[in-house]
Amino acid sequence: MVPTRLHIPASYGLARPAGNPVAALALLLVLLCGALAPVVVWAPAAAQTTIRIVALGDSLTAGYGLKQGDGLVPQLQRWLRQHGAPPVEVVDMGVSGDTTAGGLARLDWALAGGADAVILELGANDMLRGVDPAQSRANLDAMLAGLKRRRLPVLLVGMRSTQNFGPAYKTAFDAIYPELAARYGALLYPFFFDGLAGRGEMFQQDGLHPTAAGVAVVVDRLGPLVLELIGKVTR
Repeated sequence: MVPTRLHIPASYGLARPAGNPVAALALLLVLLCGALAPVVVWAPAAAQTTIRIVALGDSLTAGYGLKQGDGLVPQLQRWLRQHGAPPVEVVDMGVSGDTTAGGLARLDWALAGGADAVILELGANDMLRGVDPAQSRANLDAMLAGLKRRRLPVLLVGMRSTQNFGPAYKTAFDAIYPELAARYGALLYPFFFDGLAGRGEMFQQDGLHPTAAGVAVVVDRLGPLVLELIGKVTR
């Protein structure tokens, strides 16, 4: 807080005292000294600014098939508020169907409004389309490198491959997230569907996207890492 000089208004003028001129002079000096002495007051602290977290992802971030307010971002926003987070805004930059290539192409645009931290959730559509894991890795690597240059802390949300493309594909794909998180010092949530696998009631009819209840499970597990991410924000 900054000390501020309190100025005495001009209306506090000095009246010429009658009587003894010595007493009058003494009174004048006392009043002048009082008027000129600085009075220190304390200005209130500045209001805490809001931390802006950009959630860059695909339909899992965008809340595909869910009512407004039931998707990942709004549920996470509520969770953070309920768990004592500082003022924070989670910005939904999820695009249904997006791939790591799409995320890389729109990274600058997604950050154009400003960001203090990033949640990066991409790769599920790469896997579903059988994209070469080396290409997915390269795209995520480029995004993480760009975020590191911007000195933005990152929470990387991982995905795991199904067995559809064989064990070699699965091994290569599953290794992407932990290895890149270690390389760039990002926080890691290893598997988006952690806690949901094998629980059919937690998925929509397509079997791919979680219901509102499923998202709540994800948020309960993801939330503590987002609090840790907030702790890494420097102003």
